[in-house]
Amino acid sequence: MRNTLIVCSLVIMLVQQLPAQSNEEVVLNLSRSKFSWLINQQSDSLQAILDDRVLYIHSNGWAQTRQEILDDMNSGKLIYKKVDVQDAKVRLYDKTAIVNGTGRFSGVREGHEFDMTLSYTEVYVLRKKKWMLVTRHANRLP
Repeated sequence: MRNTLIVCSLVIMLVQQLPAQSNEEVVLNLSRSKFSWLINQQSDSLQAILDDRVLYIHSNGWAQTRQEILDDMNSGKLIYKKVDVQDAKVRLYDKTAIVNGTGRFSGVREGHEFDMTLSYTEVYVLRKKKWMLVTRHANRLP
């Protein structure tokens, strides 16, 4: 019993000494996780970070609300097969985080395959100690 307490105490001390993730790292990881959730159609995980008034603007001008994002993923109207983030950076302004990135996106929309390189901007807002995606906009790159 005593050895167990010593080991537990050591583990707690080591964990406390680990550097905490910065907000920039938290948001960047969240943004990358979001792409994984889209690919794997994990609507519960995605739903948890989408603000009620989120607006997705796609590179072709198509706009989606929160409910449309979830409905289109669940119905198969929009399926992401692969997302390769090539570069992404976060800038923080108080309780707002802006992610600017580029990546290669492939999938199927309404039965038509797509494969394109995009530049994107995502805006997250910190609400009740949780980062929420409030808008996303993408532009197609040559």
